Amino acid sequence: MKLSSEWKLQWFEAGEKNPLELAAPYYIDHFWMTTAVPGDVHSTLIDKKLIKDPFIGHNDLDCRWVEEKEWWYRTSFSWDESLSKSEKLELEFEGLDTFATVYLNGLEIGSTENMFIEHSFDVSRAIKQGKNKLAVRFDPVTEEVEGKERNYWCSYGKERIWARKAAMNFGWDWGPRLVTTGIWKAVHLHKRTKGKFDGVFAKTVKANEEKALVEIKTDIKSFYPFHTENFRIEVELLTADGAEVCFVKSNLTTLHLEIDHPTLWWTHDLGEPYLYELNVKLKDEDGTVVDEHSQQFGIRTVTVEQKHENGENLFVFNLNGVRLFAKGANWIPVHSFIGAARNDRYSNQLELAKDAHMNMMRVWGGGIYEKDIFYEECDRLGLLVWQDFMFANALYPDYNENFMENVRNEVSKVVKRLRKHTCLALWCGNNEIDWIYDRKHSDGEITTPFYGEQIYHSLIPEILKKLDNTRLYWPSSPFGGNDLDAEEMGDRHNWQVWHGNVEPRKKGEAVVQDISLEGVSFKNYKKDYTRFSSEFGMHASSNQFTLKSYIPEGEFYWKSDEMSYRNKDHFHEKGILLMEGYTGIPETIDEYMNYSMLTQAEGLKYGIEHYRRQKPFTAGALIWQLNDCWPGTSWSMIDYELLPKASYYYAKKFFAPVMAVIDHDPGESLKLSVINDRLTSIKDSLNVDVVGFNGEVVFSRSLDFSVESNSVTELAVLSEEEVLNGASASKVIVRAYAATGSFEENRYYLRDYKDMNYPAAVVEIENNEAENTITLSSRELARFVKVDFNQSGVTCSDNFFDLLPGESKTINLCQLNGEAIQFEGISVSSMNSRKTIPIKELQR
Repeated sequence: MKLSSEWKLQWFEAGEKNPLELAAPYYIDHFWMTTAVPGDVHSTLIDKKLIKDPFIGHNDLDCRWVEEKEWWYRTSFSWDESLSKSEKLELEFEGLDTFATVYLNGLEIGSTENMFIEHSFDVSRAIKQGKNKLAVRFDPVTEEVEGKERNYWCSYGKERIWARKAAMNFGWDWGPRLVTTGIWKAVHLHKRTKGKFDGVFAKTVKANEEKALVEIKTDIKSFYPFHTENFRIEVELLTADGAEVCFVKSNLTTLHLEIDHPTLWWTHDLGEPYLYELNVKLKDEDGTVVDEHSQQFGIRTVTVEQKHENGENLFVFNLNGVRLFAKGANWIPVHSFIGAARNDRYSNQLELAKDAHMNMMRVWGGGIYEKDIFYEECDRLGLLVWQDFMFANALYPDYNENFMENVRNEVSKVVKRLRKHTCLALWCGNNEIDWIYDRKHSDGEITTPFYGEQIYHSLIPEILKKLDNTRLYWPSSPFGGNDLDAEEMGDRHNWQVWHGNVEPRKKGEAVVQDISLEGVSFKNYKKDYTRFSSEFGMHASSNQFTLKSYIPEGEFYWKSDEMSYRNKDHFHEKGILLMEGYTGIPETIDEYMNYSMLTQAEGLKYGIEHYRRQKPFTAGALIWQLNDCWPGTSWSMIDYELLPKASYYYAKKFFAPVMAVIDHDPGESLKLSVINDRLTSIKDSLNVDVVGFNGEVVFSRSLDFSVESNSVTELAVLSEEEVLNGASASKVIVRAYAATGSFEENRYYLRDYKDMNYPAAVVEIENNEAENTITLSSRELARFVKVDFNQSGVTCSDNFFDLLPGESKTINLCQLNGEAIQFEGISVSSMNSRKTIPIKELQR
C-alpha cells in the first residue's frame, strides 16, 4: 500500500509547539497546505507562491528561512485488514530528509537522521482498524548539530559534516545553498507474514559465451516463532522475452544457476546490454509465498586491471574479458530539489549520454546515492557506473561512535540496495578527501588528524567484504601515486587545467597554483599521461534560453551582477584566462556565450583525443560534469533546461568508437592516428585535405590503413609546411575522413580561434516544420554555426558545427518529452556571421 495522497504541510518555529499536540489524531490540520509526496518543502512553497523561484536572480537568499523552521507533514489513511499473530505491518519510508520523527495515531514510533537510506518501522500495534493519522516532524539541521565540533576542514557549510544528507544542499562551486527537507521518496505499508527477504544478491561468478555460473545469495529475516530453516527458496531466470532459462529450488539460502550459451551484458558501444528477468520467491513450509524479489539481471564480469603484461601500471575496466576505454562524465544530482525531480529528467539525460557514445557515469560523492531510475536506466542503456559513497571534500567525525553507527547502517543498506545492478562497476570511498587532506595538511591549513579515515580505509571495505566482494573498492578519487593524484598509477583529477594546479607534486610538498594564461590553459592536458582521468573540465555558459529564463529583466548583459551570480566558482578570472588564451576576452554577452562554449568544447576535444591516443595506458576520461542542478554557469555539458552545450555535440564526435585524430599544436607537425574501440578490425583509407576558406584544396593525401580491434595506430607525421603548401595557417581548415565512410569526419584548425582570419559568412536557412528539420548552408566558411531555441529540452542531430564553403547540412530536431518544436523561437548564427537570424524573419 502506497501512501502518496492527501498529505498536508505546515511550518513552526523550532520547539514552538508540543510535538504530541501536532501529532495527535484529533489535531485539526484542515488549513495546512497540501503537498506532494514524494517531494520537498521548497517545491511546495514555490507551487503555493509562498517563496519566489529560488533559481531566479538572488531569490535563493530570500528563502534561507526555510531551512531554519520545523516542518510537519500529516496524512490520513484507512486500514481495514486484521493482523494475525504470524503477521507484521511495516511502515517504510524510502527517503526522509533528514532529521525526522515519525508518529502514528499520536504515538512516536521512531526517529531518523539519514537522508540516504530507507527507514522501516513495525507499526503492528500502533495501527487501527479504520482511519489512521500519520505525522512526520522534520527538525532544522542547524538545531540538530548545535554544539557539535565543526572547527575543522569542510568546504561549503561546516554543519554538513554531522548531517548525513546531500552535501551539495549546502552550496558548491556549481550550485547555490538550498538546504532541503521533506519526504523525498515514497512511503509504503507492507503486510508481512512469517518472514521476509532481508537481501537478495545475484552475482555472476564466471561467464563466457559457452557457459555462465550465477550465484543467488539470500538473507532471510524470520518473525518469532518461525525459523529460517522452515523456508524454501525458488529462483527463476527468464529471457527478455519471458522464456524460462533456469528454475531451481532449495532449503538453502544460497543457490546456483548454470546457463548454457548465455547472452552477455555489454556496454552499448561494445554490444547489447542484454538483461534477463530474475524472480526469487520465499515460501513457507506449506508452499505459500511470503515474500518475493524481482529484478533485471545482466550476466557479465567486470574487473579493474592495474598491471599491464609488460609490467606498466594500468587502471582499465575489463568487461567480459575486454579492456574498454571508459568514456563518460561525472553525474551530480539532477536538481537542487531532488525529491520533486521527475523520472524523465533522468532518462532523458542518460539517453543523451548514450547518444554521445558515453559508456560510464561517475556518481559523485557530494550528492546522493541515486534514485532507482538512474541505475535501472544505466542497466538498460549499457552504461557502467562508478559509484562514490557520499563523502566529499571534508573531514568527518569518525571519532564519534553514534556518527559511525549511522554511517555503518548507511553503507550496509546502500550496498544491499545497489549491488544488484549490472551497471555498477566500482565502489569508491569518497571524493578528493585523501588527496586534499595531504595538500592542506602539508600547507598547515589542516592541523587535525585525518578525521574520516576510518570510514574509507576500514569501515567501508569491511562491509563490502561481507556484502559485495564482486567489485573493486577504491578508497578515494583520486587515489594513487606520489601525492594521491599522480599520473603514474590509479585515477587522477586533472585540475591543472582550470584551477592551475602545478604538477607533479609529492606528498608533503607545498601546493603551488599557477593561475595565469599558461597555467590554466587546456593545452596542459597534453602533458598528462594519467592511467585514468576521472575528473577534469572547464566552464561554459548555459544556453541563451536558460540564462534569459532566470536572470531578471535588464540584467542579461556581460558582467552584470546577475550574470556573475550564476557562477559559484571562486576566482572568476580562471574562465577569462581560458578564453583569453584561445578565443580572446569577450566584450558582450553573446561573445561570452560563444567564447566560453567554444573554449570548453575545443578544450575537451583536445584533452580527450590526447587521452584516447594513449590507450590502454590511459584507459578512461570522465568529464566534469554532465549535468546541472540549477541554471548556472558551470562545467556541465547539458544545461539545467536540458539544452546541450557545444561540448556535448563535440562529444558525439570525440567519443565516437572509431575516429581519426590529429595531434597538433601551432607551428608543430601533424601526427595522424586512427583510434578503434570496436571489437573488430578496420581496413580503409584515411583522406586528409587542407581546404582554404575560399573552398580551394591546397593539400590532399590518402593513407591506407589497417587498425586492429580495440587499438590505436599512428599512420603518419606531416609537417605544417608540407600541408600548408604556401597557404596561410590562419585561413585553412584540415579535414580527416574515411574514404568509405567507416567513421565520421574530424576537423581541425592550425591556429587558435583568436589567431584565425575568418571570412564574413552568411548562413542560409531552410526549415521544414513537417519533418522537424532545418537545412543550413553557407557560401563561405561558417565557424561554429549555432542553432538557438526558445524552449527547453530541444536536441539536434548536430549543433555548434562548421560549414565549409558551399556545404549544406540538414539538422533533425527533437524535443525530449515529445512536445512540438517551436520553430518561431529558433535562431541561427555563426561566430563569423554578421547577425543572428531568427526563423520567423525568414517566414515573412
